[in-house]
Amino acid sequence: MTHQIRPLDDQDEPALLRDQFRQLLRYRLLLAGGVVVGLIGGGFLALSGDDTYTATGEVQVRSATADPFATGASADKGINIGSERQTAVSDTVGDLAAGALLKTGDDVTARKLLAGLQVTNPPNTLTLRFSYTGAAPEQARSRAEALANAYLAHRKARTQESLDNMANGYRAQLEPLEEKRDLLEERTGVDAADDVSSARANIIVSISELSRKISELKALDITPGYLNKKPVAPTEPAGAGLPLLLGLGAVVGLALGLLLSWVRLVFDPAVRSPRELVRSLGGPLLGTLPRERAAGDTLLAIGRSGSRLAEEYRAVAFRLAYDPSFAERRRLLVTAPRGDNREAAAAAVNLAAAFAEMGRDVLLVEADLRTPSLAHDLGRAAHEVRPPRWAADESDRGWPAGGRSNVDVPGSGAFALVAGVTADNVPRALTSASVGRIVAEADRPGAVVIVLAPPVLSYADAVALVDRVEGVMIVCDPREVHRSDLERIREIIGASGGSVLGALLHPARTRLRRSERRHKSARRRTGGPDGPAADADAPEITGSPDETMGLRSVTLPGARR
Repeated sequence: MTHQIRPLDDQDEPALLRDQFRQLLRYRLLLAGGVVVGLIGGGFLALSGDDTYTATGEVQVRSATADPFATGASADKGINIGSERQTAVSDTVGDLAAGALLKTGDDVTARKLLAGLQVTNPPNTLTLRFSYTGAAPEQARSRAEALANAYLAHRKARTQESLDNMANGYRAQLEPLEEKRDLLEERTGVDAADDVSSARANIIVSISELSRKISELKALDITPGYLNKKPVAPTEPAGAGLPLLLGLGAVVGLALGLLLSWVRLVFDPAVRSPRELVRSLGGPLLGTLPRERAAGDTLLAIGRSGSRLAEEYRAVAFRLAYDPSFAERRRLLVTAPRGDNREAAAAAVNLAAAFAEMGRDVLLVEADLRTPSLAHDLGRAAHEVRPPRWAADESDRGWPAGGRSNVDVPGSGAFALVAGVTADNVPRALTSASVGRIVAEADRPGAVVIVLAPPVLSYADAVALVDRVEGVMIVCDPREVHRSDLERIREIIGASGGSVLGALLHPARTRLRRSERRHKSARRRTGGPDGPAADADAPEITGSPDETMGLRSVTLPGARR
């Protein structure tokens, strides 16, 4: 039973977030660079800045009152704590504090003094907190105390001035009343009328009331407040220390790295996720090859015991075997988008070995007639045999009917190889009748034909074979291939009458391996000491045939018996 491939849900927000996070983690250098820049910035701020010290004093503000213990007396009567806070940082308080400090030998201007002052008010209190930041502990303590005392002195002077003004106003009203009272007392002996006595009594009552108010003003407690917490010299510098600044720098640097990674991701033309690869190519993801250091330059991974790479190739072969599009024709064209065709060649060879393990009669055709290298890369594993009589006419001894080799896979059997040769006219060779007869061998029951073609966007060789080998598999590195390249490949293959069976992803290669392979390819093309004729350095297939057990035989759907 063939299970349908579930399409990717573009509206799956958790999956989209996971994909975006994985895509951002691709740019580890930018993330690490952002963190390093943040750490350097935090360390620079911590080490380059001068140490500062902060001393704090607290002042409780109170209003003038006649009896603070009377029932119903309110401590905040007539106090606007916001206005008091503004008064504490005023120039008047700064001038008073600067004058007091000058007497102790600290010559500082009021503007500079107020620059280091911060006055705050804890919620739901009548307390003002004076915090002064200075260059030395003793300097911070003395200036904070001087500013708090200057505020209290200024508030007391302001209250006393208000009381004096009120008392002077009462005295100004009292003087004419006293003069009028004296005048009425002089007339009391001459004229004893009732109206004179009544007027004198009213004046005496008014004089008594004014005198009482003046006495109450003199009896008021005009204490402006209390210095509840005297400033003390701090023992440690104020502000964030080195560990805190380094932590903040790392967080800010990580945020900067994420921003740079996001910008890089937005303008990156490469495929950013398997979801985009499937959408751009129009075919499923057949598999992702693991990185295997033990592989070296050996193409054949199947045959090595404990190879994760071999198991992935087997999984891809089984998936293709049960794909209705492939099982109907049993023809597979393996190619790469651009550049080096090494990974596509390895995929073609290992898929041929995997199908041989299933008991299929496999024929691998190297259609790379520009830089053929399979025969050299397989080395001693390939043994030349005579082609069957039905494969070509007796007069046709050229490529592809001219030579055929058997490639032994340790413990898995063998498959036939038609190695490529350098041709003067590649398009004519690829469209010849011999190629059609070779590809037609897939019509035999239990046969599979795999064709290795040059990169589809570098040469038109793969396009010339699509009409004969309909199923195409793209072998690519997701970090190197562009979305536009995959879309173009899909259009080219569709217009040529083929279909994309899927994509096989291989891990990125290091620059050293790329340069070595380009050098070896150049030497093979020039016929140097490492050319096709020299097999001394050819990779040798190692491993006992008993180490790898053959897979079970699979009957391909649609195969004729």
